[in-house]
Amino acid sequence: CLLLPLLFGLFAAWQERTHLFQDMVARFAVLLAFGSVALGLEQSYPQALLAWLAEIRWPALHGAWMSLIQLSYPVFIAAFLLLAIQYWRNPRPLHAAQLVGLLGLFWMLPKTFILPFTLNIMCSQVMLMIAAAVAHEAYQMAFRDELTGLPGRRALNERMQRLGRNYVLAMSDVDHFKKFNDTHGHDVGDQVLRLVASKLSKVSGGGRAYRYGGEEFAVVFAGKTLEECMPHLEVIRETIANYNIQLRNQENRPQDDQQGRQRRGAAAASSVSVTVSIGVAERQMEHRSPEEVLKSADQALYSAKGAGRNCVMAFGQNRRGAVRMDTAAG
Repeated sequence: CLLLPLLFGLFAAWQERTHLFQDMVARFAVLLAFGSVALGLEQSYPQALLAWLAEIRWPALHGAWMSLIQLSYPVFIAAFLLLAIQYWRNPRPLHAAQLVGLLGLFWMLPKTFILPFTLNIMCSQVMLMIAAAVAHEAYQMAFRDELTGLPGRRALNERMQRLGRNYVLAMSDVDHFKKFNDTHGHDVGDQVLRLVASKLSKVSGGGRAYRYGGEEFAVVFAGKTLEECMPHLEVIRETIANYNIQLRNQENRPQDDQQGRQRRGAAAASSVSVTVSIGVAERQMEHRSPEEVLKSADQALYSAKGAGRNCVMAFGQNRRGAVRMDTAAG
């Protein structure tokens, strides 16, 4: 009653490490230490341990409905709060399953002493729940980009196979990203990718954004025409171009939080703006597959870059017809 919620909460909150073998050894060592201490106390002081566990420490809080030892209830509450905070800070399917699994343990643990095979059923249900969550985690890892939170390229390929006859595909690329990354560092480069992804994820007109790879993003408009999609893409392009990213002076960072609050605002060394080029292609009769439409959108993207960047260009559109807003950051 005491060790089950304690170990469940501990292992559920244990963050995964890259070195799986070392992580497994560490978990096994903790389990062995807890088990050895519990077994040693039970063998050496059986009556004293039983009296310590069965003692009612808070008579005012003890009720007739309490079937477990009183010490197990604060342990359950502590484990629940720990897992709830973990899920609130990082809402993942696995964390949700662990939280629900703990509630299942709390509900079924008292029944293990009065009903046969309840413990086996309880453990099986918890394991099935966690296995389903792990499978969902694997799906999320395969189909969702970790950096930006957008669906990844595999999700895009799957979506393109389910498109109808009328659709529009757009390819977007961050202008001068390599130069920007080399100048300001990879951390700022990741910040730029997250910014562009957050703006693209809010595209209107029924579009859905995907991380294609590197600094490239794709947008899918199902059941739309080129004329319907162009204004929405232009709004996104303009929104990104008008957004300024504040860069802090990394060589003159404050030593503590108080000093940082005093210098906040003055520590911003400069601000930079980011632009994107967008190529758009509509499904035509000569396109036999969505991959050909995506290739046409990619060709339009190269045309947009050749037109000076920071513009939206459709496939087959000449450079003079590009939708563009000239900025100093372009």
